[in-house]
Amino acid sequence: MRRQANSFAPDPVPATKPVAWQPSLTKQKGETKHAALTGRIIADIDAGVLKPMDRMPTHRDLARELGLSVQTVSLSYKEAERLGYLSGEIGRGTFVKARVTDRAGRMMLDHSPNEVLDLSIIRGVYLDAHENASREILRELADGDNASFMRPCRPIAGLDRHRETARIWLRMLGVTAGAERILVTNGAAHGIFLALSCVVRSGDVVLCENLTDHGIIGLSNILGFSLKGLSTDEEGILPDALEAACSAGGVRALALIPTLNNPTGHVAGAARRREIAAIAKRHGIFVIEDEVYRPMIEEDLPSITEMLPDLGFFVTSFTKTVLTGLRVGYLVVPPAYSIRAASILRVSSWSGTYLTGEIATRWVENGTAQRLLEIQREEARARQMIATEILGDHIASSHPLALCAWLKVPPHWSEEGLVRSLTNQNVAVTPSEPFIAGPGHGGGIRICLGGRLNHATLTKALTTVRQVFEQLPPVYDIGSIG
Repeated sequence: MRRQANSFAPDPVPATKPVAWQPSLTKQKGETKHAALTGRIIADIDAGVLKPMDRMPTHRDLARELGLSVQTVSLSYKEAERLGYLSGEIGRGTFVKARVTDRAGRMMLDHSPNEVLDLSIIRGVYLDAHENASREILRELADGDNASFMRPCRPIAGLDRHRETARIWLRMLGVTAGAERILVTNGAAHGIFLALSCVVRSGDVVLCENLTDHGIIGLSNILGFSLKGLSTDEEGILPDALEAACSAGGVRALALIPTLNNPTGHVAGAARRREIAAIAKRHGIFVIEDEVYRPMIEEDLPSITEMLPDLGFFVTSFTKTVLTGLRVGYLVVPPAYSIRAASILRVSSWSGTYLTGEIATRWVENGTAQRLLEIQREEARARQMIATEILGDHIASSHPLALCAWLKVPPHWSEEGLVRSLTNQNVAVTPSEPFIAGPGHGGGIRICLGGRLNHATLTKALTTVRQVFEQLPPVYDIGSIG
C-alpha cells in the first residue's frame, strides 16, 4: 500500500474557524423562529452558500448575531442535524454534512461517452472472458428447465439451494453461518440497507470512516440517522477514535469497509479487526461489515462478524469481484435478526432476484465465479502497476488489488480546479466531496481503474491526469493557489 504520511491524520484541535455566515431570516406567518432558521440553514446548504465540512457559528454567536435565544438556535441546529444537513462533533463544533446530491451524481458518470475517458465509477474489470461467460450462462439458462428459479415467489430470504451455495462462497471469506442466517440480496448496497434498517432508527448515531463509500452517506439521509466519520490511518478506523466515540455515548452501530476501502484502498490487518471487534463488543454496538471487495484478497483475514455473533452483519456481493452486472449479494445476520431482516426484505423488494441468484449459484458451483475472480485479481494488479508507474508520488493511498487509487492534491491546485481541468481534457474523476463523512480526511481525488478500459486507453487517461497535476492552474483558477 502507498500512502502519504499523515494524509488521514486527525486534526489535533478544532483547526477550522466558524464560517462567516450572516443569514437573512424571513419568518412566514405562523412559522416559529427556529423553523425559519432551520429552513434558512437547509436552503443555504442546498445553494452551496454553506459547503460540506464548513464549521457553523456557535449557538451563542449566531443567537447574538440574529437577536435570537440560544435555545432557538440549538433547536434549529438539532433539527438540521436530524434531517442530515449538519453533524455535531464533540469538542469541535457543528459542521455542514456532506450529502449525496445530484451534483455528486454528476461527478460519477453512469455512462461513458465515447470521447470521455471515465475514471469516475468504481466497477469491476470487464474483459472478453466476462462477455463470453455471460453469453454461455444465458444460453444454458435458455435451453434448460427454468421452473425452479423463475416460478417461485418464496422463500423471501432466497431459494434454499442459493443459500446453501452462499455458505460455500462465504466460507472462502472467513464466515461460517447456517443458511437460516443468510439472505440473498440484490447486491451489497441492498444488503447494507437491510442491515441498517434492522437496527438503526432515525436520530441514532452510526460511525464510519471519515472517507467512506457515498452509499452510506446517502443512507444516512434516507434513514435519518446521524453519520459520524472517524479518523483513519492506512488500516482504516483508528481504535482510539472508535473507543472515544463509543465512550461518549449514543452510538448504535459502526458501518465500515475493512478491505479495500472505497475510496482510499486501505486494508485492516488481523490485529486491527480484533481491536475493533473488542471495542464494539465492550460497548454493545452493532457492526455492519461491508466486504464487497473481500474476495479480491487472498490473505487469511478474520471476519469481524465472526467475532461478534450477536452484533455483526456481514455483507458481500459479486458486482465488484466477478461481474459488474451480477448484482447478487449475501447478507449474514445475527441469529436473532433472521425474521426481522427477511420482513424488511419483503417490504422493500419482496426478495432478491432469483434469476441472477441462479447465475451466481451455478457459477460458484462450476468454478466460473472463482475463475473470473482470479482474472479480476490479475487485471487489478496490472492496472495498479500502470498507475504506480505513471502517477508515482501523486498516489496518496492504494493497494495492488484495489479497483481505485486515492490521489493527493498538489499544493498549487484545488480539487475543484483539478476536476474541471481534467474534464476539459475529457477525463472524468471524482473529488473527495461525495465521500466525506468526518473531519481530518486530508482531501484528494479518486481515480477508478476497472471497467472495459484496455491498458493503452488506461495509460492515456492516467498520463493526462499526471500532466494536469504537474501543470500550474489556469489564471481563472488563480484563487485555488495556496
